[in-house]
This record gives sequence, C-alpha cells and structure tokens, in this order.
Amino acid sequence: MEVQWPLVGTSGHIASRPPLVLSHLHMTQLPLGDIRVVDISTVLAGPNCARYLGDFGADVIKVERPDTGDSLRNMAWRDPRDGTGLWWKMVNRNKRTIALDLKDEADSELLLSLLDDAHVLVENFRPGILERLGLGPDVLLARNPKLVIVRVTGFGQTGPYAQRAGFASIAESMAGLAAISGEPDGPPLLPAIALTDEVTGITAAFAAMVALYSGVGQVVDVNLLTTIFQMMGPVISLFKLSGELQPRLGSGLPYTVPRGVYQCVDGKWVGVSASSDTVAARVMKILGLETDERFTTFAGRMEHRELLQELMGKWCATRARDEVVAIFEAAEAAVGPVFDMSDIATDPHYAARNMIQIVGDTPMQGLIAALSKTPGVLRDEGHALDADRDDITTRGWKSNTI
Repeated sequence: MEVQWPLVGTSGHIASRPPLVLSHLHMTQLPLGDIRVVDISTVLAGPNCARYLGDFGADVIKVERPDTGDSLRNMAWRDPRDGTGLWWKMVNRNKRTIALDLKDEADSELLLSLLDDAHVLVENFRPGILERLGLGPDVLLARNPKLVIVRVTGFGQTGPYAQRAGFASIAESMAGLAAISGEPDGPPLLPAIALTDEVTGITAAFAAMVALYSGVGQVVDVNLLTTIFQMMGPVISLFKLSGELQPRLGSGLPYTVPRGVYQCVDGKWVGVSASSDTVAARVMKILGLETDERFTTFAGRMEHRELLQELMGKWCATRARDEVVAIFEAAEAAVGPVFDMSDIATDPHYAARNMIQIVGDTPMQGLIAALSKTPGVLRDEGHALDADRDDITTRGWKSNTI
C-alpha cells in the first residue's frame, strides 16, 4: 500500500514527496493497533501522552466536558482558516472525541463501559477528584484488573504539594531549571515553550508502555516536577556532595567552553558546542589557539572562560553565518545555524526526514520516532467537540489498520 506524506516544500508551500511504500504493513495492524486508550485529561501533558499512543495506532477516545470541552481548544493561536485552536489540532490528533458529564450517572456509566474494555486511562485531575467521581483506581481495577491508570499531576499523588495546581512554569521554577537559566547578572528565566508539559507527555507514554508490557493492571503516577527534575542531570549530586551550585551562564555551561550562540557579521547567529574534548581541540584549531596551553585542556578552558568566549565571539563577528558553518563542518566541529520557524519551514533536512507533515489539512510536527518495520501513521487532526459520539456509542472500540 502506498501512503502519501505531504510536506512543507522548500518554497514554504505544501508539497508531496514520492510516496512511501509500506508493503510490509499492507492490511496489517499498526504497532499499537490492539491498544485501547481513554483520555479524560486536559490541556497538554496528559493529552500528549494519549497522542503519542494514538500516533502508533492505539484507538484513543478523547472524553471532554459537554459545555466547554478541553480548554486547549481555545488556547493561544488559531487556524486562520476556520478559527480552530492549533494546539488542539496537534495534541488531539488521531483521537475520536465524545462529550461526557462525569457527574451525570448515565454518562459516568458510559465511561465505565468503555473502561471495562480499555487498556489505558489517562487522567490529570488533582489527586482525589477521580475518587470523588466514583472512578477511583479501586473501582476501575475491580472491574478491569488489567487497566493501566496513568495519573498526570503537577506534584504526584502524594507528598506535601500534592494538592497544588500543576503548571509547567511552576515545575520549572521548583525543579531548579529557572535558577540556572538566564544571564549571570539577570533574573532566573523560564523556557519560552511548554517544555515540562511536552516532556511529561513523553514520560507518561513511556511509563504507560512499561506498565502495559508488565501485563499487570496498576496506577502510573507521573508528574511535572519529577519529570523536569529528571532532566536536570547530576546537579543535585553535585550539591549534595560538594555544596556547589550550577551558576547562571546564559547559553553557557560551567563544564564546557566555548558553548553558546554567537552573532555573525551578517546579523545571523550560530550555536557552537565544544563539550567533547576532541571537538574542543578542533574548535581551538579553527580559532588559531591549538598551541596555546591555556586552552588545551578542559580545566584550562574553564579557567579562561571569559577570554575564550570573547575570542569565539570576535571570530564569528568577522564572518557571515554560512562561512562559519562551512568552516566548522569542514573541521568536523559542532555548529548549527540558529533557525526560526521560517528557516525550518524551508529546510531540506526537515523535509527529507518528514519532520513537518500535513495532518488533515494542517501542517504540524510529524511522528516523534521512525520505526523501520512498524511505523506510526498520522491519520487526522483533532476533531470537533463530541464529533464521534455516534461512532463510539454504536461501534465502541476498534483496531486501527492501514
């Protein structure tokens, strides 16, 4: 079977590359085609968990409130063609939708009937709310002993902060990320994207698959704070063992230099890394510093950080970005042009790797991983509120096939 993969072409317009032939999947199930997921979560982290499962074939039923739906429908940017939220279209792709009032007895029974045959439930209420709705893990696991209940919160199901509202910005503040982000003489900074929500969605999907693989019904406790804290590397080990705190260094790191973004003579920017000793040696050669004993070791480069950063900046400032990139690539040193979305939309590597695809009729990120034998498929963008009620109530669950 041939599957067309629409792309954003080099002109910035929607284009299609030659079809990708998936003969080994002809009329066979997608890798998660037998997995049934109920997603009653809202906004980002929980729905992203269900989205990743749906991208690889799971039958995902998205449950929303009848009055307002998921607030993600109305968050931030909208499609100029139809006014639909762009976040909604992406995060809730590959899902069927139904509106249920979980405080209504009939709707609650309908949800329970779906969960009786489901493999995964994804929810992100504050701890205790699911129980107050009569849908606690004890109730659900008694009815379906193999159900995996993925509970996504800000701080986890237990602990002093468990009842606090969960937001990515709060987790990033409390996990130490903001404290090390920003310029040395400036304030702490938060990421300019919903970083923790996005990473927690991946974490939750991974944890759900581990639980499914175990074959044991159970509760999976995933939270924003733990997830982003896991991304912090050994900074807690450093403090516990030595009392040392990682300082704010802008784009720099305390254990590698040069590292950061540097402006070129044409006003464009490049990102440079020298975290590998062999790569650092190549950068020193580019700068004409290969015989300078101050810069031949990690320790020496750290000691002379400010001078080396200044020399790196001055070198880039006398050359155009394309020249800088060409010189670094010829030397097999680590460099990358600083792209914005207009660059990415026309970049040949993004196109060749199917990193931007048209889902429904909306361009968005493609699959998060490429599987050579059992790839996922992006079928449709997020549906209208309650769009699949008749399909769900009459057909129930299904297996997704190509």
